[in-house]
This record gives sequence, structure tokens and C-alpha cells, in this order.
Amino acid sequence: IDQAAARSAQLKEEIAELQNELSALAKQQAEMDKIRQETHADYVQAKADLELGLNGVRRALQVLRDYYAESPAAFVQGEAKFSDFMQQPAAPEKHSKALGAGQSIIGILEVCESDLASNLAEEESEESDAQDEYEKMTQDNKVTKTTKDQDVKYKTQESKSLDKTAAEILSDRDTANTEYAAVMDYYAKIKDRCIAKPETFETRKARREAEIEGLKQALATLKDETAFVQRKRRGGLRGAAIAP
Repeated sequence: IDQAAARSAQLKEEIAELQNELSALAKQQAEMDKIRQETHADYVQAKADLELGLNGVRRALQVLRDYYAESPAAFVQGEAKFSDFMQQPAAPEKHSKALGAGQSIIGILEVCESDLASNLAEEESEESDAQDEYEKMTQDNKVTKTTKDQDVKYKTQESKSLDKTAAEILSDRDTANTEYAAVMDYYAKIKDRCIAKPETFETRKARREAEIEGLKQALATLKDETAFVQRKRRGGLRGAAIAP
């Protein structure tokens, strides 16, 4: 019983510890889910902003390149597109191409395009890495949770089984003790009847003295009766002698 109770108590401690670990694991997973949602939302917004800026720069570059590469006649349509994009008023009717300034602007826009493209690629790479890490940790947490859940299940079953066994053994022991007490009580009662108890010295001495005293009384009585009979007989003989 003691071993079963000790093992059951140990299992209950282990179950409590596992449940605490499962609670902490669930809290950790919930925090991970929250962070992943927030970082993904940030990524979606950043990606949209970068793509919008990148597309705008590329359109501007295309307009400028077309403008400096094509004939003046083709510039009208290109300038219209560029003006719409940049939201600037239309250029004056009389103008001339400034190739140096144009190349400088194109160069600046190309640097902006490269930076935006790099930032976009970096955002996408970080998002991919973050998603992969999140999925890996989530899967690990699922495996850990399943393992601990099974441990709790089997340890709980074992603990309940031990408690039941201990209770049954205790009940059987109580029943046996009750039956044993009844048997011993009955034995004590019949023992006085069936088994002679050894007399103590005082008991034997008293009994012996009582026997001697009884013998003395009997002997005295016997002497008295003998004397009476003898006197009676003597009386009878005297009467017979006196008679004629």
C-alpha cells in the first residue's frame, strides 16, 4: 500500500509539472501567432509601398529614356505620360533637350530603382525566413504538445489505477483485521473453557489447606460417631446383665 501510494503521489507531481509545461507552451504559441500576424501585416504593407514606389520609378525611367532616345515628335506622347506620372504641369511649347541634366536624373532614378528593388527583395527574404522559422517552431510545439498530452494521459491512468488498487488492498486489510479480531475474541472465550489454567502457588496452598481442614473435620466427626456407638453398645450390655 505504501509503495502504491508513494508512486501515485510521484505521478501526480509529474502530471502537475507536465500541465504547467503545456500551459507555458500554449502561451508561447499564442505569443508566436500574434507576432507572426503582426510582422506579416507589416510585410504586406511594406511590400505594397515598395512595389508602388518601384513601379513609379520604373515608369518615370521609361518615360525619360524614351524622351531622350526618341525624336522630338515622339516626345509629345512621352512627355504627356511623364507629366501625368509626376503630376506636373505641361512643359512649355518651346524647349530643348538637356542631355546632361536628363542623364543625371535618369542616374538618380536608377539608384532609387536599385534601392527599392533591394529593399523589396530583402523584405521578401526576411518574410520567407520568418515564415519558415514560425512553421518549424509551430510544428515542434505540436510534437511536444502531443508527447506531453500522452504522458499526462498515461500517468493519470496509472495514478488512478494505483489509487484504486491501494483502496482495495486497504479495504481487504480492514476486513481481514475485523475477521481476525472476531476470531481472537471467540478463541479467548473458548480458551477458558477448554484449556486448564495452571494454578498459582497460593491457589494450590489454599486448596490443600482446605482439603486438610475437611479431612480433619471428617475425622473429628468420625471419632464422635464411633464414641457414640461404643457408649450405646455399653449401655445395652449393662441392661442385659441387670435383667433376671
